[in-house]
Amino acid sequence: MILYIHPRYIVFTLIMAALALVLVVASFLLRAPHAHDEPRTRAQNLVANTAAVLALAVAVAMIVVPPATLTSATVAQRSINSSGVGEEVQSVADADNASAGAFASFTVLDWASLLRQTSDTSFYASKPATVVGFITADADDPTNVFYVSRFVITCCAVDAQPVGVPVYMPGWSDDYALDDWVEISGGFVANPSSSSAQQIALLPDVVTPVGEPSEPYLF
Repeated sequence: MILYIHPRYIVFTLIMAALALVLVVASFLLRAPHAHDEPRTRAQNLVANTAAVLALAVAVAMIVVPPATLTSATVAQRSINSSGVGEEVQSVADADNASAGAFASFTVLDWASLLRQTSDTSFYASKPATVVGFITADADDPTNVFYVSRFVITCCAVDAQPVGVPVYMPGWSDDYALDDWVEISGGFVANPSSSSAQQIALLPDVVTPVGEPSEPYLF
């Protein structure tokens, strides 16, 4: 369920699902035909059978079809860093006064929020970044720039908003593919790309392929 809803709603969802199951079973028991009941019409049987088949199909689909995380295709539909998600996760003032070790815990969301607030290269000096996310191509310069991306969920996957940190790495697609999960360490510089709209980009020192985290979304 972690792939579909915010963790704080999991217990509530499970409780409501259990209650719904009890009500459905009770409804079937109450509607079970008795000896003195009139026989069902063909239309009633058709409706009942159709409802049962649909319910079974949904249940089987949820069990058989493996859950999947949102991908770069969804990022393209929702426009990365287009919303205000994460603007208050890290403030420029707080980050400017943070210790060097604190930056190690900054996520894609933290850095994306700072990049929305300032493009002053002096602010990012001596602020190393290590981020984990999946690869999404920069629409303006897909050859040289990609995003280390994550989805931020406030309620469920329907409202998921993509955030990302632009990475300047010419020819990145020779070694990596869209939706590959990577960990990147490096420093922020003025974006060398003349085509990308991003003023600041992460210049990688180390790029390491990693597996998809057990909790791929940020909350």
